[in-house]
Amino acid sequence: MSTAAQKVETRPAEPATSSAEPADLLDTMPWLPCTLTLEIPVVRFTIGDLLSLKKGSIVETACHHTSDVPLRVNQLLIGWTEFDVIGDRLAVRITEQA
Repeated sequence: MSTAAQKVETRPAEPATSSAEPADLLDTMPWLPCTLTLEIPVVRFTIGDLLSLKKGSIVETACHHTSDVPLRVNQLLIGWTEFDVIGDRLAVRITEQA
């Protein structure tokens, strides 16, 4: 039989399944920008308090100075942090991953 006339065995297309873990997919896109946020709760804060804010105002938080602060990436909780000082910069140290 000539090669042009050979019967070609075909298989039905398999459904696309994603066996890659989300972390694996993220490893392929290290350049992708994201927003990193820290949440510090402020309780009993009113609109009046907001309107009276000015340069030098101090806002008391509900956190104790040793409390861990939630760390989020694009609004997704990824861990907990504590504040630290490096030189003259404020930094956060990751204490627990979510």
